[in-house]
Amino acid sequence: MALTGIQIFKLLPKTNCKECGVPTCLAFAMNLASGKAELDACPYVSDEAREKLSEASAPPIRPVVVGKGVRKATTGGETVQYRHEKTFYNPTLLAAQVGSDIAAADLEAKLKGWNALQFERVGLNLRPELVAVKDVNGKADAFAAVAKQVAETSEFNVILMTEDAEVMKAGVAACAFKRPLIYGATAANADAFGAIAKENDLPLGLKADSIDGLTALSEKLTGMGLKDLVLDPGSREPKQSNEDMIAIRRAALKNGNRAVGFPTIAFPCEMASNLDTETMLGAMYVAKYGGIVVMSDFAGESLFPLLLERLNIYTDPQRPMTVTEGIYPVNNPDENSRVLVTTNFALTYFIVSGEIEASKVPTWLLIKDSEGLSVLTAWAAGKFAGDDVGMFVKKSGITDKIKHQELVIPGYAAAIVGDVEEELPGWTITVGPREAAHIPGFLRA
Repeated sequence: MALTGIQIFKLLPKTNCKECGVPTCLAFAMNLASGKAELDACPYVSDEAREKLSEASAPPIRPVVVGKGVRKATTGGETVQYRHEKTFYNPTLLAAQVGSDIAAADLEAKLKGWNALQFERVGLNLRPELVAVKDVNGKADAFAAVAKQVAETSEFNVILMTEDAEVMKAGVAACAFKRPLIYGATAANADAFGAIAKENDLPLGLKADSIDGLTALSEKLTGMGLKDLVLDPGSREPKQSNEDMIAIRRAALKNGNRAVGFPTIAFPCEMASNLDTETMLGAMYVAKYGGIVVMSDFAGESLFPLLLERLNIYTDPQRPMTVTEGIYPVNNPDENSRVLVTTNFALTYFIVSGEIEASKVPTWLLIKDSEGLSVLTAWAAGKFAGDDVGMFVKKSGITDKIKHQELVIPGYAAAIVGDVEEELPGWTITVGPREAAHIPGFLRA
């Protein structure tokens, strides 16, 4: 159970050394209790106190790492029920399923196609993370061969799916180096699966027929010393599954129930007969509250919307995505090239720069700090005012790179023309398009 600020204060050294960044140990304790500070910021806390505080200050939903290397991914670690309360931290991991009876050549082609499904968005590379290998015939050799091929020939991390302990051992032996998630421990095989997970230091997925059964199974496995668990309440009817996901999150966050304080896994592939319906269910789990979502397949038309939804939900609502203020050359501009100015909202920058690049017209793009607001919002908030834009242009250094005095401002900020002209006497201020899609035609004209 989480400690109060006073309880935490009693465990601190009480030196008021200020090395943690706040003036007193009491202030640090209050910040630690509210999640605004990290325990590591205190250099003098005792080992005994650190052990107690680490447990008390741990996230109510444990973060679980799946995979190894540059593509390892974390699920869980959430601290709030709703995104607007603070933020969500670790995005839902997306997986596609293959059967253990798939031919090697077919698997090779499938992995190649899935790996190509990568999308650039606001400077980020959006892509799925996992392949789930499902045992369909109880043959350990076939299961291990598919798991080995996925692990060794692709960048995907692996989920191993079987309820047969011997088959699971073969799969683990084939790809343990990639730290797969092993799924599914049930009341019937919990001892065997717990031993496999503990021996190989692997995350373990649990499956039960109800939240009560899941709680009992979780308590048994944590009692065996396992810490990295992933929960599946077993419901495969969409309405019930959604209710279970919400109930698990609420029990962990609001009631402090550590037995369900783990990320969840959902299977739209077992709940729908076509990929379109799976995608809708996947979207539901990205929002509430699937830590891992397993689809029957990846296709661009279904994957891209899920990746985009995930990006939007798992960005901090209190911190807009921004790019650094400055001068950005596009298409190798020279001293005669046009100069455009816009805000530092990341989506604005990448859309505008993309349209300029598509035009093939050499252009200087000036990015002004607007605290991450879009053009219209920044103008309305006074973050993209004419005098500020003019001062920024003068200080940016663009005058050292061009021979002319011409500036293009966004169409949505047409009202600032007069103020910009006052700040930049002798300059010609042109109002550009409102929509980024019209920039190529504007520049060519």
